[in-house]
Amino acid sequence: MSTDWPALRAAATAAARRAYAPYSGLRVGAAGLTDDGRIIVGSNVENASFGLTLCAECSLVSALHGAGPADRPANPDGNLVAVAVVAGDGDPLLPCGRCRQLLLEAGGGNLLVDTADGPVELKVLLPAAFTTTDLAERREQQ
Repeated sequence: MSTDWPALRAAATAAARRAYAPYSGLRVGAAGLTDDGRIIVGSNVENASFGLTLCAECSLVSALHGAGPADRPANPDGNLVAVAVVAGDGDPLLPCGRCRQLLLEAGGGNLLVDTADGPVELKVLLPAAFTTTDLAERREQQ
């Protein structure tokens, strides 16, 4: 599947315009391409307590799960194949560590993330990631 990065960035920019960022003034939008061709978007939603603020990527992953699979059972490895995260001006932003972890579970290490220098696999941005394999192998046995 080919990724139309300008279209994905445009969808993220449109989502950024809908962000709620009265405290930081930094509107952020995220757009993800699924393996079945859908584009899912999210935007940041700030809160006066700051700790409850949702990043655009969190909003995107939530929307992805809320939308569900188009016509097949959910893929246990997630189904995002490409993600663009931008500021309100449309220029790429890299996801924070928390969001990289969320994106990992929604698309895996091969998920392509848009950067100012071009797409990069998430596993490059999040090396030695904590995964469900770590949970399974390290869970205490009762």
